Amino acid sequence: MHTTDLTQHTPMMQQYLRIKAQHKDMLVFYRMGDFYELFFDDAKKAAKLINITLTHRGQSDGHPIPMAGVPYHAVESYLAKLVKMGESIVICEQIGDPNESKGPMERKVMRIITPGTVSDDALLDDKQDNLLAALFSNGQTFGIATLDITSGQFHVSQVIGDNALLSELERIKPAELLVSETFEKQNLLQSVTSIKHRPLWDFEFETASRLLVQQFKTKDLSGFGCDDLTIALSAAGCLLHYVKETQRTALPHIQDLRADRHEDFVLLDGMTQRNLELVTNLQGGTEYTLTSILDNNATTMGSRLLKRWIKQPLRDRNTLIDRQQAITKILETYKHTELYDTLHQVGDIERILARIALKSARPRDLAGLRDSLGVLPALQKLLQLDTPLLKTLSRDISEFPEVYDLLMRAVIETPPVVLRDGGVMAEGYDETLDELRNLSKNAGDFLVQLEEREKKRTNIPTLKVGYNRIHGYYIEISRVQSKLAPTDYIRRQTLKNAERFITPELKEFEDQVLSSSARALAREKALYDELLDKLLGDLNPLQICAQAIAELDVINNFAERAQTLNLNAPILTDKPGIEIIGGRHLVIEQALENPFVPNDTICNDTRRILMITGPNMGGKSTYMRQTALIVLLAYTGSFVPAKSAIIGPIDRIFTRIGASDDLASGRSTFMVEMTETANILHNATENSLVLLDEIGRGTSTFDGLSLAWAVAAYLSEKIKAFTLFATHYFELTVLPDTFSNIVNIHLDAIEHNDSIVFLHAVQEGSANQSYGLQVAKLAGIPRDVIAQAKQKLLQLENASVVNQKTQPQQNDLFVVNEHNELIELLNNIKPDELAPKDALALLYQLKEKI
Repeated sequence: MHTTDLTQHTPMMQQYLRIKAQHKDMLVFYRMGDFYELFFDDAKKAAKLINITLTHRGQSDGHPIPMAGVPYHAVESYLAKLVKMGESIVICEQIGDPNESKGPMERKVMRIITPGTVSDDALLDDKQDNLLAALFSNGQTFGIATLDITSGQFHVSQVIGDNALLSELERIKPAELLVSETFEKQNLLQSVTSIKHRPLWDFEFETASRLLVQQFKTKDLSGFGCDDLTIALSAAGCLLHYVKETQRTALPHIQDLRADRHEDFVLLDGMTQRNLELVTNLQGGTEYTLTSILDNNATTMGSRLLKRWIKQPLRDRNTLIDRQQAITKILETYKHTELYDTLHQVGDIERILARIALKSARPRDLAGLRDSLGVLPALQKLLQLDTPLLKTLSRDISEFPEVYDLLMRAVIETPPVVLRDGGVMAEGYDETLDELRNLSKNAGDFLVQLEEREKKRTNIPTLKVGYNRIHGYYIEISRVQSKLAPTDYIRRQTLKNAERFITPELKEFEDQVLSSSARALAREKALYDELLDKLLGDLNPLQICAQAIAELDVINNFAERAQTLNLNAPILTDKPGIEIIGGRHLVIEQALENPFVPNDTICNDTRRILMITGPNMGGKSTYMRQTALIVLLAYTGSFVPAKSAIIGPIDRIFTRIGASDDLASGRSTFMVEMTETANILHNATENSLVLLDEIGRGTSTFDGLSLAWAVAAYLSEKIKAFTLFATHYFELTVLPDTFSNIVNIHLDAIEHNDSIVFLHAVQEGSANQSYGLQVAKLAGIPRDVIAQAKQKLLQLENASVVNQKTQPQQNDLFVVNEHNELIELLNNIKPDELAPKDALALLYQLKEKI
């Protein structure tokens, strides 16, 4: 620890501590010569996080100063590691002149890098959005604002309830989240790596409105359609204030604010996003996910947009049909290969423009923008396709001949990575810069001529004219011949065997050349800044162009995937229902060596719930997931893996698949299962698609069976959602006798030589057995265990037969059950009187009867 009394520290450390005091929660990278140094606790923390050497630098206040550092030329890789860990970094540069400084060199904070405000290419995943989010709450209403600083896309939305908030956080996966210091529900934020607590006044609505109006240069915010989203606007104000604070520059690329309304999208809760393995698989990787199969985009902008479409499917049928028509036209004209090759030449214009706006663009960013603009005329020729969407994209992509010409004249073909040493601006762009550069270029010729002249004048043939960085230009004569030096030679340096001199003529030339190099570099930096300012004039149309290129890339990618993966256009209709013929699971299909077995899914008013039975590993989960993925893809505008598909209105997709404890919250597998099921029962509608796998298996047989029955009854009679309900409770297969909109289907298997063959084909009706012992054998359970299990199964089956002979047959939920009172209770329950809360009451009654 270090004292707060700065007088006890050296002047250099006083300067550091003043800067550190303003950025207590951030790592301060303090430039000292060729290194960025960290001190005290920052040094200890960085040494541990990025594995750099912890050492000490002298003493301050009587104690050794912990210190760790990284070379300035390699700093990006260290910054990238720290940002991924959720750390924020202050970059403090030397801005003073070492020749003029008295005391410690002046330093200033030039950049603040936080996980949500990163814009440097080296610190970003080019195929993932990097979102900064702010969250504000009023009771159970949560306002969320998100900003992608690398594109300027600024969104607000409001959700009600903890589950809705968790779903939004799962969808946006913010790199950094701002919440007020008074935010109480920290348990909802466990998935966020970097959380910053901001003072409550940062979220004041009046302050937020003023900041937003200033940013967008409007009279008020009514034009953005956000008038009813006051809580979200409060979050947006905090977010904008934070970005201005960290970036320390204007934000001209943030020009719009969009309100995301949930009725515009097919909603996917957090569990559904994970269960369907859209972007990440269940192990947290990216292999064998929907996007890993679908993403064959030519540009990184397209890859990012594709992920957005998949995580937020659109319900506007007109937009989706426009996308389908564009895909069809590209396929009909065989343009997708040419479009891909042309788009592949386009750089990440979206992020380049953001860096231009933030004045952090590097020379190769400008070269990348120039080369991308050079591709646009060829792209326009390929876009002479007559569909509404492709016409709109062609118009928005446009061409920018003046900007292209400016960049062609201004920047050399292959500029250096950084501007620091110059050599970026092209020859002929600026007359003054050319003159200053020519002075340095012609220095060699002048020195050769001077050396020849001086050899003749002094009659010393070994005389040499040279230069070094410390002493500058000099004339060198051997020690022996130094007495022959003319009187106008002024001694500059004495060596062991030679003397070095300067003349008034050489001194004047030296001053000219050295000052011309410095002036040329200063001139080049000024021209570069001026060039960035010129580009800002076209920022908005260039941003529109970048967004259109990304959309064209996704549409063209959909066309290529449709041809390569045998996808077909779905029909989107107003009539409720799902009719999929020959549907396939796109991801599993790619992983299989054998052909995938396609299956149909028919859901309509008489088939609201499909009760699915069949053996473990028989394909029940795959069948359910493929149905959800086909529906989801249809609502992105993509073609789907099916011979044909007719999809009616869908507002939400829910899944309750798999089992796991939530140890962090102290919740058991069964509690997690019930919480997720409750979310479905409270939020599903008749236009929702619900996937339920093995409801009730986390508790005792009677409890689980009772709950599964009650859930199915409620979905059937009250909600009427389209539901795929997989179960091992064969007793539930009599539900169609009671409920007219429930049907049985099953995935079949056959036994062969004491083994099992999964057919993976969906059949009408219920399965006749579960094949549990055969699956256990496949899993490697020892033979002795299997033999003992068979013996026990035979005993149980014999006991069951005897029991059935002594009990009257019941047309009820249980095929075999000796509890007549329980049967009577279940049969007397009227489904239309059942509500979600009644499931628990029913369960207690059942347990009492049992």
